[in-house]
Amino acid sequence: MSLFGDGLEKAVQKAFTRPAPETAGPQMRYLVKQLGGTKAVAQMLRVSQRTVERYVKDQIKKPRADLAARLEREVKARWQPQIRAKARAKAASTGGIIIDTRARMGYTAPIGSTDQDRIRHLTVALPPTYAARLFEAQEAGASDQQLQEIAAEALKEVYFQDGGRRAGSLEEVRFTDIEHLEFDL
Repeated sequence: MSLFGDGLEKAVQKAFTRPAPETAGPQMRYLVKQLGGTKAVAQMLRVSQRTVERYVKDQIKKPRADLAARLEREVKARWQPQIRAKARAKAASTGGIIIDTRARMGYTAPIGSTDQDRIRHLTVALPPTYAARLFEAQEAGASDQQLQEIAAEALKEVYFQDGGRRAGSLEEVRFTDIEHLEFDL
């Protein structure tokens, strides 16, 4: 499970104007329409083409747990692409992104400062530049570690250095042992 990637996706999904289909039949029909046929959907979900056809005709109504999870994930990944793009563009240009996290944070600083890691609960509004970097990295297929490094850099600038008004000699922020992480646009 990708903590940062999933968190960014959930934040974007909050911008949806209509709820995604929730039951197997409508979900399967939506995917068939999006992918242009039952064969492509069957390959993507790793089931037989006949199984997809039976869901489309509502002959099967309740999928296995693993299939239901894959089906929901694939539908939400494709649901309302224009709304998704607008929400990302707004966050990256004007709105920024809010990060709410409870994690162990520390930093590397000159001798004489207390740089020991400790658990902090932060809710910080990150500027649009960092929202853009997070979304661009996610679209480029960045790992969770890379997304975590971008978020740590953003917290360093916004929270620890307060936009350059304090802690100017801070070198690096450690962002580990994440207990809770949520993003909001």
